[in-house]
Amino acid sequence: MSASVKRPLLIVLTGPTASGKTALALKLAQEYGCSIISADSRQVFRELAIGSAAPSKEEMQNIPHYFIGSHSIHEPFNAGMFETECTLLLQRLFLENPIQILCGGTGLYIKAILQGLNELPEADATLRMELENQWTENPDELISELKQKDPDFAQKADLNNSRRVLRALEVIRISGIPYSKQRTGEKKTLFFDNQCFALMPDREELYKRINQRSPIMLENGWLDEARSLAEFRNTNALQTVGYKELFEVIDGNLSLDKAVELIQMNTRRYAKRQITWIKNQLECDWLKPEDALEKIKSKINS
Repeated sequence: MSASVKRPLLIVLTGPTASGKTALALKLAQEYGCSIISADSRQVFRELAIGSAAPSKEEMQNIPHYFIGSHSIHEPFNAGMFETECTLLLQRLFLENPIQILCGGTGLYIKAILQGLNELPEADATLRMELENQWTENPDELISELKQKDPDFAQKADLNNSRRVLRALEVIRISGIPYSKQRTGEKKTLFFDNQCFALMPDREELYKRINQRSPIMLENGWLDEARSLAEFRNTNALQTVGYKELFEVIDGNLSLDKAVELIQMNTRRYAKRQITWIKNQLECDWLKPEDALEKIKSKINS
């Protein structure tokens, strides 16, 4: 079934982790016979299948999915690359069906598609510490990286000013876009219409879902997955809730029970940050999961 649209329509589903986005996306994809594009910065990595709560092949129900297990943690991937690859993908998918779904909780990825990345991303404490350590050990290496990735900025900037150099590199590594090209003020021109919906369960229900998720993921082999990745713990992809705590278990610094408590607490905090970011950065209709399907269908088909 396809709604009558003048231009292609991108249905955007977002919301905090464990809010029910995946299940809703599957129902909508069945309704409109379309694909699902994941906007999740961790599910994109094939090595993080369990820890990112990526849907299994069975859960995908033969519906085409994109950006799930499509890249490796050993390959660079960021919001700028997602914008480029996803835009090209949408151009192709819209030829097959004028309705497509973008679903995920990584707000920066969604913003990249709907608005572009003109605003500088927020500071990343882990990445900044890594850059500061690199600067202490070998500043010339970072200056060389900046000259290679953003020659325009490097030509104008005081390269002895560590604060300026490190911030520029931080932005470049997060977004994949040269520092000098950001904050242009230019509004992105879209070749499609979009409707953005954010799921928000009752807070108590959301926290219950979050707390239930970690034990299930451990039963599915999450700790073994973390063990297989421990030697790569310093990669950007693994600077995330869950893996950091499990690495402490593997090192013998934390009991598994305590790790689960910390994962649950840190995931609840992460969900709060997601909600705040989405409210501040995206224009969405906020819906309860239990009646979201019918409300979305009604709005799209009207």
